[in-house]
Amino acid sequence: MGGYAGGGCGCGGGGGYGYGAGFALIVVLFILLIIIGTAYVY
Repeated sequence: MGGYAGGGCGCGGGGGYGYGAGFALIVVLFILLIIIGTAYVY
């Protein structure tokens, strides 16, 4: 998933970089939310 977003950033150029960066940010936030949720449950 992260590799796919990184590849999109590299190929897309300026506009692609913005889209890829936003997508990567959403993925990171989602993973962070899962980690925090798991830690909260335990």
